[in-house]
Amino acid sequence: MHILPQLRKLERKYRDWLVVVGVHSSKFPNEKETDNIRNAILRYGIEHPVVNDVSFSIWQQYAVRAWPSLMFINPSGKVIGKHEGEFELEQIDQVLSEMGAAFRATNELVETPLPYQLEIEAALKRPLSFPGKIDADPATGRLAIADSGHNRVLMIDEVGNVEQIIGSGEPGMSDGSYQDATFNQPQGMVFNGDSLYVADAESHAIRRIDLAGQTVETIAGTGEQSLYRHEGGDGLSVPINSPYDIAVADETLYIAMAGFHQMWSYDLATNQVTPYAGDGGEDIVDGPRMAARLAQTYGITLLGDALIFADSETSSVRAVERITAENGEVKTLIGTGLFDFGDEDGPFGTAQLQHVQGITSDGERLFITDTYNHKIKVISLSDATVTTLSGSGKRGLIDGDASEAEFDEPAGIAWHNDKLYVADTNNHAIRIVDTDSGAVTTLELKGLPDS
Repeated sequence: MHILPQLRKLERKYRDWLVVVGVHSSKFPNEKETDNIRNAILRYGIEHPVVNDVSFSIWQQYAVRAWPSLMFINPSGKVIGKHEGEFELEQIDQVLSEMGAAFRATNELVETPLPYQLEIEAALKRPLSFPGKIDADPATGRLAIADSGHNRVLMIDEVGNVEQIIGSGEPGMSDGSYQDATFNQPQGMVFNGDSLYVADAESHAIRRIDLAGQTVETIAGTGEQSLYRHEGGDGLSVPINSPYDIAVADETLYIAMAGFHQMWSYDLATNQVTPYAGDGGEDIVDGPRMAARLAQTYGITLLGDALIFADSETSSVRAVERITAENGEVKTLIGTGLFDFGDEDGPFGTAQLQHVQGITSDGERLFITDTYNHKIKVISLSDATVTTLSGSGKRGLIDGDASEAEFDEPAGIAWHNDKLYVADTNNHAIRIVDTDSGAVTTLELKGLPDS
């Protein structure tokens, strides 16, 4: 996911002769299913063929050792190069340019683009498209939906009436009025007075929506994805990497920076952005917050003096003290390792989740989207247990009792008035879950035209 924006630029620049074939060798069981891969292709705007390497046969034949890996294959089918990990665009661009010139000189290069019939245009003709996150305004009860597939933010009331559409729908990072501004796969959001802050994931930026003036402005990020972790600095001068969720307290934004495997903070008074927790290594290691290791932080919420966050790649729920001292501690509530996952309720020490992405709180309990298990779970801090609140575990779109309801990779979740509002991503729907019974209904959006 982190190299897709870079790869897309290369595909378009060299479209006459560069052929990209994605090979999907999955880590999680949920990612082995072809239908789930198909949804991911549509969700992330992938425009090249993808092979489901479910048995790892291609992985083994090419002696792959890491996600992601790039193999360079010449016109006669020979492997002539390999790169492991993320990459700098300029370096790969130069390599491809030199390869193209060399094979053009020997008349081996066929410069005829391969025609593909893409499903994305038809798939996006729906009111919602892959909603990523959702947040509730505690002051007014309004809900903000990150309509990620449509590159916009929707403001609705509690019963589903669409009040405002923020963003033109075109992917980009343009500031301005609600109608002119552009987003690129917006994700986590948080209300703060007359402001709504947005983690604009594919723009690699933090945006501020002025709810009174009805304008959008960028407050952090340069629009370019950074492959290097930075010490911080002026918000508009420091490039960041895949922010996925956001929380606010005491004039500070806390950012789940998935691309850096860190938590960052942004001072609203000084406009300074800086790492807050994690040394940047991808792992699950507790300890002093700047020495701890995180793994693709996707969701974040506040509970008292703690930030509780979801680390998706370790299928874990973790906490860090919200203090300014350098010795604040990161502690893991649920989760044990990069390759430890499952679907087990029970005490923190034995419970298992699968790629959890969303988290919220009612002030006492925590609620999470156990995304790849297609469930909503509740975490009790008083007795250190996790239990399934709603969802049978099957992929689908079924309302009703807690044990019968079905979700499809729910990602975002927000608590408001004893209800949970869930961005049910692959169902392109907003679901409402009763926090006591776990019963589920689907929210009908009113006043939103088909896209």
